[in-house]
Amino acid sequence: MKQFLIPFLLLIVLSCESDRTNRNPFLQEIGFRFDANLNLPLYSPLTNTGSVVLIENNGVGTRGVFVINTGFDQFRAFEASCPNHTPNDCSTMSFNGQVATCSCEDYEYSLFTGEQFNRPDDGNRYYNMLEYRAVFSGNIVSITN
Repeated sequence: MKQFLIPFLLLIVLSCESDRTNRNPFLQEIGFRFDANLNLPLYSPLTNTGSVVLIENNGVGTRGVFVINTGFDQFRAFEASCPNHTPNDCSTMSFNGQVATCSCEDYEYSLFTGEQFNRPDDGNRYYNMLEYRAVFSGNIVSITN
């Protein structure tokens, strides 16, 4: 039995991921849950593919959450605070279509993928949007972290 236990434990230890460089140092990961009922007028635009709604309720994300219908009953949710600096007066992003823009530096992000479009080539590390879990069931989109 011991001959199997040691290799098994060694395999578990070596398979653990130790790379934590993807953690965004600018944004706290706040625990929350929000249910968006698509029958309500405020969230009904999400019944159309490509439509985006900004949820700014208190306690939902740091500065709110963008929710987009990506098609085939799939939804994605992203933090509305710019991921490339600490939250401040200009860091709450606005959106036009499927593009979110940070007014601090005019950084633009895709609301379909969360990726930054105009990443400067200056050698610094830049982060994509912080994504939250979005699950669709019935007519409810549940956003959690």
